[in-house]
Amino acid sequence: MTSDPKLLAAQAQNMKAHGRLSDAISLYRRAALSAPASAAAAHNLAAALGDAGRWAEAETHIARAFANGATAPESWLVLARCLQSRGAFEEAETAFLGALQRRPTYYEALIDLAQLRWTSTGEPAAALADTERAIQGAPADWRLSLVKAKILENTGRIDEAFTLVRSLAHARNGELPVFVYAAQIAAQLGDNATALGYAEHAVNLAPHDNVAAVALITACLGAGHPARAEAHAAQLLHRAPHDQHAIALRATAWRLLGDARYRALYDYNALVKTTFLDVPTGWSSLTEYIEDLRQALARAHVSVTHPFNQSVRQGSQVSDILEIDNPAIAALPSALAPSISRYIAALGAGGDPLRQRNLGGYAFQGMWSIRMQAGGYHVDHVHPNGWISSACYIETPADTPGREGWIRFGEPGIRTAPTLAAEHTVEPRPGMLVLFPSYMWHGVVPYTAPGARMTFAFDLEPSSGIGGRP
Repeated sequence: MTSDPKLLAAQAQNMKAHGRLSDAISLYRRAALSAPASAAAAHNLAAALGDAGRWAEAETHIARAFANGATAPESWLVLARCLQSRGAFEEAETAFLGALQRRPTYYEALIDLAQLRWTSTGEPAAALADTERAIQGAPADWRLSLVKAKILENTGRIDEAFTLVRSLAHARNGELPVFVYAAQIAAQLGDNATALGYAEHAVNLAPHDNVAAVALITACLGAGHPARAEAHAAQLLHRAPHDQHAIALRATAWRLLGDARYRALYDYNALVKTTFLDVPTGWSSLTEYIEDLRQALARAHVSVTHPFNQSVRQGSQVSDILEIDNPAIAALPSALAPSISRYIAALGAGGDPLRQRNLGGYAFQGMWSIRMQAGGYHVDHVHPNGWISSACYIETPADTPGREGWIRFGEPGIRTAPTLAAEHTVEPRPGMLVLFPSYMWHGVVPYTAPGARMTFAFDLEPSSGIGGRP
């Protein structure tokens, strides 16, 4: 077993590239222990922990990186993300600006700073300000215009985003990210022929690029070509067999084709399970525990609107809540463990994408909380890097007509021809936990009744242990 930090870092990078983030973190940790004075080793570990949503631990290691002499803009970005995760927004803003001072066209920092300004203010102009200044300083940099388009999309100005990205596609015929994004936006807007053209161009530019493949599959489903979509999805899954988004897209093609394999993947009776949290030690009832949990999570929801590239609309999101120092939150793993263990045991072994990964245990991949008010909902989506996903209800509106505010399953978060409706719904109740495969399309029906709807959710990855993290 090597102790060479450079070799360990290379192995970790390879693990991360193949979606094995837990293994990557373990290797980065060994590299940091082997080279305690290395700024790069501490940075790499902090960045990987941040990718896993473990921001409190990441902040400890990025502080060590700076103590060891880190100056790179990438380290400033990791620090900013750590600070933002715990609500230190002014300090996070300073760190984002520190990254941009060292690299004015640092695209990731511009996107993250835009998101910070957006979630703090809800003002699209505030979100765009830093990117507009960067464009003035480097008007020939097409990537900055792509950043601007993504900010426009995420702040509710998708038509303007599409106008901008179409102009980029016309001017930058050989740039893969432009055509992938143009295909994605066109598909969202229902311009299926245009989406298909852009996606085909992207795949011609990069035949083995997974993101381009997803764009093409999505465009095929929207344009009414499910057989073609299925073929491309099969190729993608050969390259990335655990990609939950690819599994969902192939299942959607099967549904459109009337293929019996769809129902095996979307067997709601067997795979969507509802239960209630166990009462952890220290609380006399589930009602008492849920109230303490509600108060702790409510204090953490300080943003005024939803973050970028997430499913929630008209609501706020708090990332890795297990990092919050609160007894009720600290008790969550023990409150969840019996239900999760029963779900995994009931799955058993099998050759399908869910059961074939069953090692008998689990590790938390991340845990977050959502709070929304009347008008809020979740766009239908899947969790691409998960295995088993969840929703647990802490607070629900008192009165909702019909099935407003319910979680629904089976309605694709993409356009299809013909349109496919949800097939299964669950009525939320405080303390209820819903477990389901990460590849399963799910969303929340918009609700109009007054009152908050607050949840927490997590993804699990396979493990031989119970609830651990590397």
